[in-house]
Amino acid sequence: MAPGIKSLKAYVPAKDLELSKRFYTALGFNMTPGWGGTADFELNGFEFRLQDHYVKDWAENFMFVIEVEDVLAWYQLAQEVQAQPEFKKTMRITPPQVVDGRFTVLHVVDPAGVLLVFVQ
Repeated sequence: MAPGIKSLKAYVPAKDLELSKRFYTALGFNMTPGWGGTADFELNGFEFRLQDHYVKDWAENFMFVIEVEDVLAWYQLAQEVQAQPEFKKTMRITPPQVVDGRFTVLHVVDPAGVLLVFVQ
């Protein structure tokens, strides 16, 4: 049996660190300063670390699956964020779709190409 862990935090790439910080803050994540070109983000006890490092192929293959209670509320929020001038051309949204007749899935692509998959 493996020893327990107290936390787990993925390092997420950012093409433009300041833009990505504003993006995740606009989505409602709480930001705290990291170290060495990073920033930590938290929402409801779930965390990740945004880093000032970008490799196109890596960023565009990086994804989060985020289980949510209300995917339509996230869709509305994502549209509000995308309506802001600085995010109009730097993020993408695919409207929610029902998958396998059981899950509603929303795809949001952050300014670096990272895919956020919201699932209800």
